Amino acid sequence: MSQGENAVAEPQGDFAAQVSDADLQDADLQDADLEDDADLDDPDLDDPDLDDADADDADLEASAEQDAGEDSELESTERPAAASDDAGPAVADLEQEGEIAADYVEGLLDVADLDGDIDMDVEGDRAVVSVVGATLDELVGTRGEVLEALQELTRLAVHRQTGNRTRIMLDIGGYRLRRRTELAQAGREAADEVKQTGVPKKLWAMNPFERKIVHDAVAAAGLTSESEGEEPDRRVVVLPAG
Repeated sequence: MSQGENAVAEPQGDFAAQVSDADLQDADLQDADLEDDADLDDPDLDDPDLDDADADDADLEASAEQDAGEDSELESTERPAAASDDAGPAVADLEQEGEIAADYVEGLLDVADLDGDIDMDVEGDRAVVSVVGATLDELVGTRGEVLEALQELTRLAVHRQTGNRTRIMLDIGGYRLRRRTELAQAGREAADEVKQTGVPKKLWAMNPFERKIVHDAVAAAGLTSESEGEEPDRRVVVLPAG
């Protein structure tokens, strides 16, 4: 399902200058008990690094690291993820999350005088809200940093209304799909190099969402990988066989 916006005036200045401090502060402080939440990547996201399927953190940042299917240490692909004993959220609940998120994002676009169409979908056990339009680069930012921040604000808005933590994913202008393709290719190339040289290959610093994609690509190529370092400099190391 999708919901479009009417065209509005050409954006003036960058996105950060368009959204009022009061608006963002309200989104950040919507639920006082979230202030105790600390840790996507994740990654989600990255993933918020979903590096550990057992580390289901109590904070919404961990839910960002679950983006891409990671749990605070599920980022390591050396062991298969254990099947969950809990049933996933009902489709109706995910659709409700998508509607709440879409309304919130639509409000942000109105405040910023940006034009975009909003699509909602359910993929697996998460709702996905995508914004498409011609002038959305400022909503993505360098290496997706603005997008990640907007995703966290959107999750807070959903949590405030439902009372439940959400793994909803926000995509803008197809950025996540493009980034996923690029990172998967980087993972395959790194695996090919390690197979030829027999020497571990350390990649650049990534967020949890990005690391999970690389781990999956390396595993598909028949090698293992691990993450080392601390955020924001945590990175994937591709290991030789044996």
